Amino acid sequence: MNEQELFDNLAQLIPDLKKSENEYSTFDCTSEILNAFIELKCRHTHYNTLLIEKSKYARLVGEARLKGMIPLYINSTPLGVWSFNLDKFDVVWSEKDNLPVTTEFENTDKTTKVIGFLPTKEGDQLFWT
Repeated sequence: MNEQELFDNLAQLIPDLKKSENEYSTFDCTSEILNAFIELKCRHTHYNTLLIEKSKYARLVGEARLKGMIPLYINSTPLGVWSFNLDKFDVVWSEKDNLPVTTEFENTDKTTKVIGFLPTKEGDQLFWT
């Protein structure tokens, strides 16, 4: 599943889902019904814990709190789609090197990132594939 397909599937559940106008925004879409800023991520492999970068987490949570909204991180894998309300997670952070600078763009350079993991069993499974 790619991000457009994920958005289209979510739009069937969330009728007011609106894409961010800036593709480099701290969030991918919003919903007034859910009162949420939403970041979408598509994984091509399923893991029982899904990676989130601390910088992405901080920007999403910070922006949502400024607006009094909920920060949602929605992740697809080959086994389904999970939603995480980041306000409900105490993420443990660690530094990991040799990670790609980006995952969906042409830049294949490697870098060190601060990352954490969200267990799928603690998220809300929205879809099964």
